[in-house]
Amino acid sequence: MSDDGLAKPGAYAASIPYAVPDSLDQLTGPTSGTVELPISIDWSRDRTYDLDDPDDRRWLYTRVIREAASAEELASLLNRDLLVELWPQMHLPRHCVERWHARFPELARIGSAIRW
Repeated sequence: MSDDGLAKPGAYAASIPYAVPDSLDQLTGPTSGTVELPISIDWSRDRTYDLDDPDDRRWLYTRVIREAASAEELASLLNRDLLVELWPQMHLPRHCVERWHARFPELARIGSAIRW
């Protein structure tokens, strides 16, 4: 049986159009307090995150990077300094990390915890 018509492993994951800003300096979002994510990014019942709580902060950043549809969403919700601090702790899809590393070698140098 030929597998010519079958998708290659990871083909779907590689096709997800993760948003990436042009510059980390565009990320001017909040650094403290609570943030309520739009339903387009987080469709759970409680979409509010406390940036002063390390676990909430990491979850918010992970969700935003995985689900944001535009650089504008990233810019309004993420902060450059917090992103750099959190990057090595984040669990993100491999293709997503590769896109961010291709655009920002400084993130590639500090590494990340790729999930899959």
